[in-house]
Amino acid sequence: MQTKQVFLVFSDTGTVLGRVINLWTKSSMNHVSIAFDYDLRELYSFGRKNPRNPFIGGFVKEDIRTAFFHNSKGAVYRLSVSNDEYQQMKERIRAMEEDKANYRYNFIGLFLVPLKRELQRKNAFFCSQFVATLLSECGCYLHEKPPCLTKPQDIRSWHELQLIFRGKLTDYPFYIEETKQKQMGTKKSTA
Repeated sequence: MQTKQVFLVFSDTGTVLGRVINLWTKSSMNHVSIAFDYDLRELYSFGRKNPRNPFIGGFVKEDIRTAFFHNSKGAVYRLSVSNDEYQQMKERIRAMEEDKANYRYNFIGLFLVPLKRELQRKNAFFCSQFVATLLSECGCYLHEKPPCLTKPQDIRSWHELQLIFRGKLTDYPFYIEETKQKQMGTKKSTA
């Protein structure tokens, strides 16, 4: 059976909201995103729609190359999935992108997680709820907790994940290589 790779990115941006969530969950790296490529260009999650406003959130395509992530610590894990699971995830993401205006950030559900209170809201997710739901719907993630109670550290401790990077996201190997190539291009164009 052929397999594909997806990448889970766990991060800690150091924002005020991030620090509150770290305290509330007694953990760090409390944001998780899913990528479909090693260079993390197809990176999706539920988070801030505007980096300057933590209270307007929803389905987002993220970019670790933006200033918002420049001081972020993170860990990147690889997950092997079947071709069918991969295609189901990509299709689900495509459908969400087309309808992203109808998706909201599940703030209420997020703050109920430490209280172990389930709250299912239509088209509303927090980051780990989104990733757990996506992986579960595609049949590759089975966990005793429902997605609405899943924390990033629950996913991060999953035995199927393989750690491939830990550190500042700006030190991620592909990010460094891309930066070098841009610098080389700038030097050539000014010569």
